[in-house]
Amino acid sequence: MIHIAETVGFGSVENFIDPTEQQHLATLMNDFLATGDRARFGSERRASIHEIPGHTAEQAMAVYEPAGRTEIPKIPAEAEELLQHAFDRARPALARVMPSITTCRPWTYVEYGPGQHITSHLDGIAPDPLAWPRQIAGISVVITPAETGGAFYVETASSDQLWNTQLGEATDHGYADGMWLAHDGADNSATWFTRMPRTRWHVDPAPGTALLYGSQLTHGTLPVTNGRAAKFISWLIAEPATAQRG
Repeated sequence: MIHIAETVGFGSVENFIDPTEQQHLATLMNDFLATGDRARFGSERRASIHEIPGHTAEQAMAVYEPAGRTEIPKIPAEAEELLQHAFDRARPALARVMPSITTCRPWTYVEYGPGQHITSHLDGIAPDPLAWPRQIAGISVVITPAETGGAFYVETASSDQLWNTQLGEATDHGYADGMWLAHDGADNSATWFTRMPRTRWHVDPAPGTALLYGSQLTHGTLPVTNGRAAKFISWLIAEPATAQRG
């Protein structure tokens, strides 16, 4: 059964990738960007992994990344294979804090330069949280930290504005009893969200550490002030067979 604690949890896997792997990934992506035209994935990009119902891709980008960023949703195969291997290697540690996780989605590469950041939002379990698969958590691995700025943060909130749906007969749907679902549209496009009181927690992980943040946990990054922050992100999901075994 999926427990709400998994979807609002926050954790880390130290040495998710080792220094040799970090350097290899950095080289792969630098080579890719050199041949793939960096601007095409940055200032000239017109698509985003983020979507807001009723908004265009350009509008969603303005909400989530108002100063832009570099985003590559389909990374080189060698990088994808290395990161999926790291996920498999980390499964025992992941299972202790988020036991419903079965699979890691394909990885995305992002970079933030001076002034760039991602605004506060939560990812959500799924457009339909009663359908499968279900998103349990996001995962982020810094390869190259910014010289200053760019810290990752999560925000907690107890407001009824966020927690507006409690499932009845939750176990029939693969959730533990008492499961709550967060309000749709929890991002800066919604006035109720921007006005909602939240408590922010900052973190500064070592390069190579994987950060885990529940799909119903608000998160974002501070603007980079110097240098560039490079990281890989993905989403950890639950599939029905494992999630329903309990």
